[in-house]
Amino acid sequence: MIEEIKLNELNQWVERLSREELVWLNGYVSGILKNSLREGTKNVALQGKVTIVYGTETGNSKKLATEFVSKARKQGLQAKLSGLDQYRLSDLAKEENLVVVISTHGDGEPPAAAKKFFNHIFESELALSRLRYGVLALGDTAYPLFCKAGEEVDTRLENLGGKRILPLQKCDVEYQESAEEWFQELVRSFSTNRIELGVQTRTQNKIGRRVYNGKLLSKVNLNATGSLKETYHFEIAADDLIYEPGDAVGIIPKNSIKEVERIIQLLGITEDQIISYKEKEYQLVDLLTDKLSISYLSDRVVKKYATIVQQNIPGVRLDLIDLLKIYPPSSEKQVAEIIQSLEPIVPRLYSISSSPKVHEGEVHLTVTRNCFHIDGVTRRGLCSDYLARLEEETSIEFYVHKNLQFKLPAGDKDILMIGPGTGIAPFRAFVEERVSTGATGRSWLFFGDQHFHSDFLYQTEWQDYLKTGGLTKMNVAFSRDQQEKVYVQHKLLQHATEIYEWIEGGAHLYVCGAKSMSADVENILLEIIGVDGKKSEEEAQLYLNRLAEDGRYVKDVY
Repeated sequence: MIEEIKLNELNQWVERLSREELVWLNGYVSGILKNSLREGTKNVALQGKVTIVYGTETGNSKKLATEFVSKARKQGLQAKLSGLDQYRLSDLAKEENLVVVISTHGDGEPPAAAKKFFNHIFESELALSRLRYGVLALGDTAYPLFCKAGEEVDTRLENLGGKRILPLQKCDVEYQESAEEWFQELVRSFSTNRIELGVQTRTQNKIGRRVYNGKLLSKVNLNATGSLKETYHFEIAADDLIYEPGDAVGIIPKNSIKEVERIIQLLGITEDQIISYKEKEYQLVDLLTDKLSISYLSDRVVKKYATIVQQNIPGVRLDLIDLLKIYPPSSEKQVAEIIQSLEPIVPRLYSISSSPKVHEGEVHLTVTRNCFHIDGVTRRGLCSDYLARLEEETSIEFYVHKNLQFKLPAGDKDILMIGPGTGIAPFRAFVEERVSTGATGRSWLFFGDQHFHSDFLYQTEWQDYLKTGGLTKMNVAFSRDQQEKVYVQHKLLQHATEIYEWIEGGAHLYVCGAKSMSADVENILLEIIGVDGKKSEEEAQLYLNRLAEDGRYVKDVY
């Protein structure tokens, strides 16, 4: 309210103004008010503390959270940053303002680094009535469970008594603009103490990824005769191609036409039948071939199928063909419901194994044709089998998936690379890039597979790099060439002292490959740090954590 003396002075002054002057004054004051709101906290002294936490796999959430903290501090807030893997869980009940930036991966899963936090909030009955919070979820609309991890955190914090500062913000792969707008609105809320309730989500970012229409130039099986594997090197050309070493390629595979034809036969409808799916119309054969997942269905899809056909179906993953054979639908209505219950084909990500500086206009991939056995039946991975069946000169659509975390350091820094099997892919790109840019830092590669003679991927290239200095050192482990199995982690232990010296000297450490391998490697690294660094188990873990926080220990695991 205006003080009485000021109000009297204002009234006396306004009385002397003409109608035109009053109209002008109205616009002038409105402009000042709008500018004040737009500027947010520039003209309002902000008070309060906010903790900004992130859960990330590829580095995007960490990057955004770090930017948010910087901007919050410039606006006068006391902002604290923490990764969810480092966040002290006992602090949650004490927080007043919490911002969670979290991505979703795989089958709607949170990042590995956020699982401890997830377990804590879902397994504990916390009292969070004093908590004000906001959740920004990063995801990819190509996946059926878009931003699922963020949705779950947002709902759970509300159920535990927290109050939203802003509704959940869901962002697609091009997230920067919508994330920035959301955070600016969140900061402004601190000056107004405004809390929005009821509305659960905001409009997500509408900007999609860039899809390239490429051509398969070359496909070569890297495994020699006698190998139990098929590992293919693919070279794909595309116009205006932009990527960096460390990035991945996303490919949406197509289903086998033979399998699709059999499903159509079992459904009892014609392949040219027009089907509406997610507000678009398709011919049935195109929908089943290009859009819908029909193999190794998830538990939730099998449960939906069981409900539709009113059958008690075991909670196991099955192919659609198997379900249709064993539990056939009994009506056209059930057939329609079954089709609608199917989920879109999920893109598969493959680490890029080339440098754009060396292979302009091309992207290379290293992919093992995945084979596994269920109930004595051999099955193949959908995307790896799709790629392996492609003929040269075939068109192929893909997109580039940025990985802001798995990146090369400055050229004068040393790098240690651990990548058995197809985990070798990004390191081929790394070495190509370093050679092309004349990097002076040393490079040390650890590679492993089953047999030296049949499974030494890119053997000639590595030998050439060792001769010419493009690669400083290389150690290999072939597990099946001797009675006792030897893996890359064993080779690391054999060179423990020198590895620790490299790390102490500022080397960046990279691990790529299967999660199980990554866990074994990390245990050995902790042992090396403990023994050669003369540290306790706790000190060794803190040392490795600091390397990760500084971006000197990064993983790309699957």
